[in-house]
Amino acid sequence: MAQLGVETFRVTGGEPLVRKGCVPFVAQLKSIPGVKKVTITTNGLLLGNYISDLVNAGLDGLNISLDSVCRRNYKRITGIDAFDNVWQALQKTVESGIPTKINTVIIENVNDHEILPIAALAEKLPVSIRFIELMPTMANTEMQGISHTNVLQIIASQYDDLTPDDTICGAGPAHYYSSKKLVGKIGFISPLNHNFCDNCNRLRISSTGFLRLCLHHNHGIDLKQLLRNGASDNEIKHAILTNTFEKPQQHFLKSETNLRDMSKIGG
Repeated sequence: MAQLGVETFRVTGGEPLVRKGCVPFVAQLKSIPGVKKVTITTNGLLLGNYISDLVNAGLDGLNISLDSVCRRNYKRITGIDAFDNVWQALQKTVESGIPTKINTVIIENVNDHEILPIAALAEKLPVSIRFIELMPTMANTEMQGISHTNVLQIIASQYDDLTPDDTICGAGPAHYYSSKKLVGKIGFISPLNHNFCDNCNRLRISSTGFLRLCLHHNHGIDLKQLLRNGASDNEIKHAILTNTFEKPQQHFLKSETNLRDMSKIGG
C-alpha cells in the first residue's frame, strides 16, 4: 500500500489495544518507507498503560471514543464503570503532546443533553471534539441520531463566535470550527446530512485480510488469500489498484443498511 502512495494508516478495531503487540505493530508501520503518519482509534480503557510506549513507537495521533462526560451515563452507555480510566488516559495523552481527537456520537434520549458539556472539554484541553452522526446499522435500528445542523446550533448558542476553521486537522472528512473561548476545536463528521462520498479517500483492511472499499458496502478483495497462495508483490499491487478503482460511488444509508456490527469492520 505504501509503495502505491498510501501515506497515512489508522489502527482501529474493535479495540486495538487489547491485541498483544499493538505498540510494536505501530512502530513497524512507522518504519515502512513512504509511511508518514500512523494513528490509533481507541476507547481509552487501556490507553493509560501505553502512552509512553506509543510516543516512543512514533505514534502521530490518537482518536478517543467518548460519548459521555458523566460517569453514570458513561456506564449506562458502555455497560462498564470505567469513565475514570478514560479520563486519566485523556489527561496523559494531552500531557504527552500526541495530537488528540475525541469522537462522540450523539443519540436522542441517551446523551443529547451532554452536547455542551462534551464541547466544553475544548475550553481547557487542546483537543478536537468531533461530533459524528449516528450511522444506521442492523444493531441500532431503534436509536435516533442528532443531525450535524442541530448539534452545531446548540454549540453556537454557547460559543457565539464559532466560525469555520480551514486549518488542516487530518486527512478525513471532518469540518472544524474554532472559537476564542476554546483552546481546542469543534468538528463534525456527517455521513448522512452532509454526504462526503465524492471525496472519500478511505480503504479498510480487516484483521482477516479483507480489503474493504467502503464501510457501508461489502465490495473488496481477500488479500490474505492472495498472500497465502503465493502472489507476488506486483500481483498484489495490481489487485489493490484494480479493486480501488471499483470503490462504490456512494452509500445508501438513508434508504438501507447492511451493516451488522461496526466493531468488526473498523468503524
